[in-house]
Amino acid sequence: MEGVVLKLPSFSQLIISSPNYNRRATSPLKLLRFSFPTKSSYSTAAAVSLGHTTRPDFHILHQKVNNGSNLVYLDNAATSQKPSAVIDAINNYYRSYNSNVHRGIHFLSARATDEYEMARKKVAAFVNAPESSEIVFTRNATEAINLVAYSWGLSNLKAGDEIVVTIAEHHSAIVPWQILSEKTGAVLKFVSLTEEEVPDTKMLQDLLSKRTKLVVVHHVSNMLASVLPIKNIAQRAHDVGARILVDACQSVPHMVVDVQDLGVDFLVASSHKMCGPTGVGFLYGKSELLASMPPFLGGGEMISDVFLDHSTYADPPSRFEAGTPAIGEAIGLGTAIDYLSQIGMQKIHDYEVELANYLYENLHAIPGVRIYGPAPSQTVHRAALCSFNVEGLHPTDVATFLDQQHGVAIRSGHHCAQPLHRHLGISASARASLYFYNTKEDVDDFIRALNDTIGFFNSFK
Repeated sequence: MEGVVLKLPSFSQLIISSPNYNRRATSPLKLLRFSFPTKSSYSTAAAVSLGHTTRPDFHILHQKVNNGSNLVYLDNAATSQKPSAVIDAINNYYRSYNSNVHRGIHFLSARATDEYEMARKKVAAFVNAPESSEIVFTRNATEAINLVAYSWGLSNLKAGDEIVVTIAEHHSAIVPWQILSEKTGAVLKFVSLTEEEVPDTKMLQDLLSKRTKLVVVHHVSNMLASVLPIKNIAQRAHDVGARILVDACQSVPHMVVDVQDLGVDFLVASSHKMCGPTGVGFLYGKSELLASMPPFLGGGEMISDVFLDHSTYADPPSRFEAGTPAIGEAIGLGTAIDYLSQIGMQKIHDYEVELANYLYENLHAIPGVRIYGPAPSQTVHRAALCSFNVEGLHPTDVATFLDQQHGVAIRSGHHCAQPLHRHLGISASARASLYFYNTKEDVDDFIRALNDTIGFFNSFK
């Protein structure tokens, strides 16, 4: 792979050469064997933390994988696990009142509609949207961004207009605007990184002009773990008459996010990263903007009246929710919000700052490890994740060995941020990411496993 020199045989090759490897399996992952332990793997003498108190709510975490290793799940930036309350809520929907919403007058449909719309109200309250009608349910954050691109973007952008984006954005916040720029002639302007490997807000400010129509930025980087000053960026964007869209997939699950305080025009997030089910996300949009936007998809539910020669459209949010929505998933998201709110988002954030520092310090202490993003300090708070590489090792080999030999689940690859990786001179990285149900013991297990992994590969040199 570009930018990475492999001096060792890949762990995948070593596994495949083993006499115990099943060559009919499509992947070394087929070697996984799951079983559930009868007792918690955590010592009763361990200090009680938020991770320890919430861990019993996540049944999936209490299992052994591979060679009897306790599962250590550190891939939360990709997707979070679901507490029992969320699983029960989805199960209850399908068992007790499965029905379509907004269309029937019978008991089941009325209850499903009430629960679905209550979930919308919960999302609105969670991000402090003034009105629940400013929350549009989508399949995920990617669809939410595309909704803005194709509805607001095609209606408001023309040749010569500028869209300011950072090079650290997720592909979902880059590709739609590339497509839109080809359709409209709008120009993409990219913000680079500072020496501290944080998107350069000074450069962003300098790029803003009367030609700027939209600023697209993440709140928290899914690779650099950096946190951007969204409130300040939003104010600068508005000063030149631009709108701002924020990818909050890595912030809404981990900290207090207040769309009114931040002053954003659009904000997107995904349920599956915040203890909710997959298949549902949401778009927050200011009411006056949503009201001015044409439909994104055509079909049932988004109409007011349909004639043979034309149609009229429903008010937001129905205008943007064509067809049968992900009803059970939205209800599950509402339950996830109940769960997170009961803990308290500030409590979650404070705990994760402590975990983030602990992860960074212990990983940074390993010789040959390069961590990407800013170093934590009194003024710089990293998100609870570390993207890293080990000198001389491919990140996928590292991740595979951690999984197969130690039951530690991390990510490897470009994390849907190829432009950022290229800027850093690499093609891939490994990433360990934490959530509030993780503990310092999880970090300790990861560090021990990583040291063993490095030792294993170095033994071949």
